Amino acid sequence: MKDSVTEEHLYLAFSHQHGDSIFPLHTSISLFLLSYCDCKLFKIFLVPTGEDVGDQSVKKTLLGDAEICFISRSQLPVVVQSCSLPAVVVKDGKFCRAGLSVVLRHIIQKTYEADPSKKDVLELLGFKKTCLKACAEVSQWTRLCEISIPLAVERFLTASPQHCQDIPPDILHFERKLGEPVRVHNDDKIRRQKLQQQKAGAKAAVPVLGKEAEELKGEVHGRAPPSLELSVAFSKLLAQEAPDAVNREAPPIRRTKTSDLPLLDHIFAEGLYFTVADIVLLPCIHEFLVSSRKQGKNLVNLPLISTWYRRVQEVPGVKKAAGKCNMELLQLPELMSAPEEQPQDFSSVPDELEEDNEDSHFIGGPRPTMTKLMENGIEAKFSPHPCPSWTLDWTSLPSAVSPGEGKMSRDRALRKQQQLNNLVAAVTKLAKPGDVIVDFCSGGGHVGIVLAHMMPSCQVVLIENKELSLIRAKDRSDELGLNNIWFIQANLDYFNGTFNIGVALHACGVATDMVIEHCIRARAAFVVSPCCYGFIQNTVKFKYPRSHQFKDVLSYKEHMILCRFADQTAVQLPPERKLIGKQCMGLVDLDRAWAAEERNYSVQVISMEPESCSPKNNMVVGIP
Repeated sequence: MKDSVTEEHLYLAFSHQHGDSIFPLHTSISLFLLSYCDCKLFKIFLVPTGEDVGDQSVKKTLLGDAEICFISRSQLPVVVQSCSLPAVVVKDGKFCRAGLSVVLRHIIQKTYEADPSKKDVLELLGFKKTCLKACAEVSQWTRLCEISIPLAVERFLTASPQHCQDIPPDILHFERKLGEPVRVHNDDKIRRQKLQQQKAGAKAAVPVLGKEAEELKGEVHGRAPPSLELSVAFSKLLAQEAPDAVNREAPPIRRTKTSDLPLLDHIFAEGLYFTVADIVLLPCIHEFLVSSRKQGKNLVNLPLISTWYRRVQEVPGVKKAAGKCNMELLQLPELMSAPEEQPQDFSSVPDELEEDNEDSHFIGGPRPTMTKLMENGIEAKFSPHPCPSWTLDWTSLPSAVSPGEGKMSRDRALRKQQQLNNLVAAVTKLAKPGDVIVDFCSGGGHVGIVLAHMMPSCQVVLIENKELSLIRAKDRSDELGLNNIWFIQANLDYFNGTFNIGVALHACGVATDMVIEHCIRARAAFVVSPCCYGFIQNTVKFKYPRSHQFKDVLSYKEHMILCRFADQTAVQLPPERKLIGKQCMGLVDLDRAWAAEERNYSVQVISMEPESCSPKNNMVVGIP
């Protein structure tokens, strides 16, 4: 085990305790993972959410074997005060990780770095280490695990008996997910093994008929031999060789088309393998089941969740971790779904992101839509650039300030400098000493580092979900010795600090609208350069078009036509096609500008100078 691991501080919210869990559930989940990983690398602080919550009000048995201190919100490091909990920060550092998924993934990685023999812990991150990596604003699955189910269970537990008669829709959504076929890496091989096993099983079962079949079923107590999926899942957990039906499939099996192979069944939350998603969901589903049992609810609607709950308990280390956290896992009977008793229909469970989106597969160009807008007096409008020839003196700046320090060609570095000239010029006009400037979707920090270097009297905050990009930015900042910069690895929603100006260079698709919305809620100015218009679509939070003027003229489908063609501005395209793309970009951003103006902002859509600095060369500047 490595000794030179820097101590980090983990901050967890504490509102109350209920049964054998600490709330909010994000805190119970974090403590459960620490117990499962047997991780002692973090100094843990509980942060009461109410004034009447003290360190005497929590049972030590719920904290596992962790040493925990209580700390008030006002005592938190300033960078952590700007974030939702849970959050992790290096002692006296300026690098903060916030939000459940980011923090849990970090705990797993730190545990493995400190003790590389704990390969089972690293396996929690799944194939290519991507489990819960996509942020909740983009990934329905991350949103369900990280936000929807914990919140649904908390509401269920606090609701009055007459208001918690039904199973929460998000729990039913999870039940439905467990019933979907599994797609995993290299699943073709496993599916062929399953087909071979099914054919062998069918042959073996031919002589067993009628009463004999019933007697045999009784002898094994109604339990079928373990499925191939179960064998594969647990052989991985126990570090054994995965079962092979035979060394080589029989010729008929090899010749079977992939489309004709049997589908794989869920074993754990994400599919065949036990991951951090199961760690997140277990404390939530456990609390829901305990409460349901106390209320005498029939769980006949949740046969798959019941099976999953029992199966997770069989994973090595889960019962021990639950014991440390005083979580008394239930022993549930095996359930078979009884359709006639189902009061709720899964098909009624809302899937917000599917709403309207079937309409997004369309045929046809943008001209009819643009003509329709023109007939209603709507055309792309670009305001004159306030300082078209303004430029930073890049030759006099330290090399670590320049985007050329990153891994990019000379031509690309020059274009990036030109893009930065535009954003920095706009921010410089807006900023005053003491302002907090937030670089959203900061990537490697090209914008934020220039602003922090050029404006030492302002505090600059970089927010980015990708850890490696943010670490690169921090290394560049350390080289420059910047003291007015913070780094937050988090989803945009988990930053709740006050700020004066928000900036984003090429925030992808809906991310641009998320940045603008965040700025409007904070009554902050914004300078954003949108990108990836083709990825725009209705989400849980955003519906398009954004402004009333556009909504009165265009349907969602027509607006999506504009978005798709706004992406067609690449250098190699014919000039006429690029011109239409530029007009579509202007219209999409005009809709964004008018939506902000409806909320008392003054907004301009400007073309960057020179326009050749990027195919996505619009800049939207808003002032409250």
